[in-house]
Amino acid sequence: MVKIRLMRMGMKKKPFYRVVVADERVAQHGNFIEQIGTYDPNKEPSEIKIDADLAKKWIGNGAKPTETVGKLLKRAGVTE
Repeated sequence: MVKIRLMRMGMKKKPFYRVVVADERVAQHGNFIEQIGTYDPNKEPSEIKIDADLAKKWIGNGAKPTETVGKLLKRAGVTE
């Protein structure tokens, strides 16, 4: 099954995340199919950049967002 999830990047204590489409069996830092955005919680306010067209395309093709990514998609205005 394909999931839309976060991939942690950055240094210790200063993480930022890539929003990626990946097979659920692949490790967190493993190969991913496509990067569709970024999330930086260190900035004030948190910075969310997600390509809405790509996210809708992958959700339409059956990709399931994780709980956290689902909340980010709502905040970014991609889903209801």
